[in-house]
Amino acid sequence: MNKDLINDVKSLLETVAQFQLEHFRNIQVVDEKARKEFVSFVDIESEEKLQAGLKEILPEAGFYGEETGKHGNQDLTWIVDPIDGTTNYISGLEQFSISVALAEHGQPIAGVVYKPYGGDCFSAIKGQGAFLNDEPLNQLEIRELSTSLIGTGFPYRSPDLHETFFHCAGDILKASRGLRRLGSAALDLSYVAAGFFQGFWESELQCYDVAAAVVLMHETGAILTNEKGNPYDIFNDRILVAACPGTHEELLKIVSKHYS
Repeated sequence: MNKDLINDVKSLLETVAQFQLEHFRNIQVVDEKARKEFVSFVDIESEEKLQAGLKEILPEAGFYGEETGKHGNQDLTWIVDPIDGTTNYISGLEQFSISVALAEHGQPIAGVVYKPYGGDCFSAIKGQGAFLNDEPLNQLEIRELSTSLIGTGFPYRSPDLHETFFHCAGDILKASRGLRRLGSAALDLSYVAAGFFQGFWESELQCYDVAAAVVLMHETGAILTNEKGNPYDIFNDRILVAACPGTHEELLKIVSKHYS
């Protein structure tokens, strides 16, 4: 993986983002593919454009997309969410993103998270640092939870977790500087990497929601675990707790109390 390749990915995402913005706030037909999970023709066409473009950039890599599933070589594969935050997108809200990661033997080694509305572009290559709009991101500082802004997402896929979530959220709200639910996990986690959020937790995330941002966070020194404190597995873990040093330990104590 080199910077020329990541720049090609950025250019592709800019093109797909322009397509998405052309239809933003003008979506007429939306399908519900599962309970409270929506998809539009823009999601589907965006994924098709990404699959074709990424095939040109790295022909030997496979593809794993939210809308179309797995194709080709899974030892070296692109993991893609064409619109992370579809509900925001179809509702006319600006907080949505395109997430593209390259994974080798199941481990993300490069990632780009692009916010079409506003054009912010987060990118990282394993071992080469993380960037926002081509400016390097600093290593995260040690913080306390009391000075930390925490992001999260609702467990809409799992009604059995609703009560658990709100009890946990209440404890975190009391202990932290504040709590935010913006609606795009890929962006929320990019904000952790950049230091805009100091922590984040959510349940039921899919690999394509987090794969790109995982690279960003590792490159800036964030700590990523499941609710038991073990290293986070993007394919198998139900709960993600991600935060800067210091905050993570305190955040994990609260999350593990409610979810373990």
